[in-house]
Amino acid sequence: MSASVISARGLGRAYGELWAVRGLDLDVQRGEIFGLVGPDGAGKTTTMRLLAGILIPSAGEARVVGYPVATDAESIKTRIGYMSQRFGLYGDLSVEENLRFYADLYEVSRAEREPAEERLLGFSNLTPFRKRLARDLSGGMKQKLGLACALVHKPEVLFLDEPTNGVDPVSRRDFWRILYSMLKEGVTIFVSTAYLDEAERCTRVGLMDHGRLVLCDTPQRLKSGLTGLLIEWDAPDARAARDVLARHLGADRASLFGGKLRLLAADDEERARADHALAEAGMAVRPGRRIVPSLEDVFINQVSA
Repeated sequence: MSASVISARGLGRAYGELWAVRGLDLDVQRGEIFGLVGPDGAGKTTTMRLLAGILIPSAGEARVVGYPVATDAESIKTRIGYMSQRFGLYGDLSVEENLRFYADLYEVSRAEREPAEERLLGFSNLTPFRKRLARDLSGGMKQKLGLACALVHKPEVLFLDEPTNGVDPVSRRDFWRILYSMLKEGVTIFVSTAYLDEAERCTRVGLMDHGRLVLCDTPQRLKSGLTGLLIEWDAPDARAARDVLARHLGADRASLFGGKLRLLAADDEERARADHALAEAGMAVRPGRRIVPSLEDVFINQVSA
């Protein structure tokens, strides 16, 4: 195993004959913000629970902050913060009471507790709401309070499982601002997200599908590694246009993106064939234009491959 702050070799978790995660090899360096993306059921949450010491591996091994997850999970739990998709806030407690409750759980000393509380309330912009009951907070404010509770004991590594799912865009932006401030303080962040624009902000990104890590690199390298020409059309009926390309070029070759039609063409000849097929079908579209791939294009290409 390497000296990485998070390291896994052949890590897996099975439920009967079903492998939720299998053959996971991964290293995350101190001070990184590592993003894990993938479709529902890909194994992202199971991976995070394995690394956080919540689940026991069925195969392989992993270490977090130097401790093996299979045999020393308790040492890991005191050094990490973990925020699940449904973080355990207590609705009948106020903002500051929730913070104090988690400080008690993590045995934060009384001398450290008050400065930590003020700092966390400050950078999460929750100071004006410290007396408000958690159940009366907005969705974005609840997520920021959950993050503050996960940070109350100054963890070395922070695990966040889709922390901004269902949160409005402004709150998502604020949440990521807080994460970047934590990076400056030396916290390593491991985050799963359903938003590909968020994954673009990570140091490195791992793409999971069917329990396996199929790609792992910086966002820029992942995008530049997409072979072929990415072509986009403005089509009045993008779904019908996609069906036309499916008939001529093969199923699942084209995809919809924000009301537009996209195709990863092998070369200029295939691009011309696609334009011709759309014209022959009476689609009132201009010739497709080449565009720069996004992480979402990489994601769609790999998952449908």
